[in-house]
Amino acid sequence: MTDLNALPTAAVLGATGCVGREVCAALGRAAYDVLAVARGPRPDLAPHAFHALDVAAADPAALAALLTTARVEVVVNATGGWVSTEEAMHHAHVQLVDRLLAATALMPRRPRIVQVGTIHEYGFVPDGVPIDERVEPNPTTPYARTKHAGSEAVLAATRAGEADGVVLRAVNVCGPHTTRASFLGTVMAKLAEASESEGLELTIADARRDYVDVRDLADAVVRAARAPVVGQVINIGRGEAVSMRELVSLLVSASGIPPHAVRERSARVESKGGGWTQADITLAGRLLDWRPRIPLARAMADMWATDRAVRSAVHARPAD
Repeated sequence: MTDLNALPTAAVLGATGCVGREVCAALGRAAYDVLAVARGPRPDLAPHAFHALDVAAADPAALAALLTTARVEVVVNATGGWVSTEEAMHHAHVQLVDRLLAATALMPRRPRIVQVGTIHEYGFVPDGVPIDERVEPNPTTPYARTKHAGSEAVLAATRAGEADGVVLRAVNVCGPHTTRASFLGTVMAKLAEASESEGLELTIADARRDYVDVRDLADAVVRAARAPVVGQVINIGRGEAVSMRELVSLLVSASGIPPHAVRERSARVESKGGGWTQADITLAGRLLDWRPRIPLARAMADMWATDRAVRSAVHARPAD
């Protein structure tokens, strides 16, 4: 017998990552039961049910059974990352989506799929050009190509009537638990080790990029899970191209290190994101009633505070 009072269940793949953990928290606040799925757990996921699984290597029938038993109505794919080989990217971004779609096709009631893609699926665009959903994707890096392949698989299955999917193409994220593999994460790690007396030298490219707080992205995911939108690509960002120097300045301010202790060195743009990104977020406002709410200064302050708390907790652990 069905429990009419039961909360809907959402499964979050990649639940231990920067995006995944905030999506879990946002879904919980939005009255979902959350099934957190990742290759290994973290203590701060304790409020949610957790299942350790490498989805990209999973048997689709077993994955379908897991999702069906948990009565999953929404699956959020928040997996992936920057720092890995192209083979690992294919495993995480393409093979995982293929296994997920094969699994949901076996379920008696197919769940809604929210695929968290990336603005880099569009490839490089000229400076000053806002990126809207009409821009033809032209991914040029292994990261962008494999993320785009995963997004296209979800869209193709939806067009064929084999899935109920929507793709969010998100800009770079900042805020709590930002990975140290990212540019801002690398800067944060250097600031954590710096002293005012010795100072710090940072290499900063002359680039402008759109950054959104990961909590705003998580809010967009929740809205996409509920919105009557199918087979659609929706860009998620702040809609602003901010200079990398301004972003670093905000992070330096959050760290408490005096600005005069930081020496800047310019460099060419040699990154996966190019020298310019600015998402046009008009469609997100219209279809999801969504807009970014967290200022970048607060995002940087919370990013620093969270990282400091994590470092303190690690140093406080007793030795084995």
